Amino acid sequence: MLRQLAGVHGPLLLHQSGGCCDGSAPMCYPVGMFRVGGADVLLGTLDVEGAAPVPVYMSAAQYEYWKFTHLTIDLVDGRGSGFSAEAPEGKRFLTRSRMLTDDELTAFGLV
Repeated sequence: MLRQLAGVHGPLLLHQSGGCCDGSAPMCYPVGMFRVGGADVLLGTLDVEGAAPVPVYMSAAQYEYWKFTHLTIDLVDGRGSGFSAEAPEGKRFLTRSRMLTDDELTAFGLV
């Protein structure tokens, strides 16, 4: 889906929503259509074959709540928010989560 959306919109970014509009779904935007600021944390970058890497952000305040959590961004059938680029495709991004294991917490320097 990211490759398809990048073909239409150009480079993309994902921002993990903090609960407004579409719950806590990751929102997909063309780069430049969402302003990332100093209060956002870069969680990582998704490699997309045939397209530019997609950075994934979250607000720093929300990161403080979720920093002990493993997040997986999934794509499911259904219509999400009208603000996210995949909405017209009948798909929506969804975040699945689980608590980090003790080994993961240690590896990430969180304990």
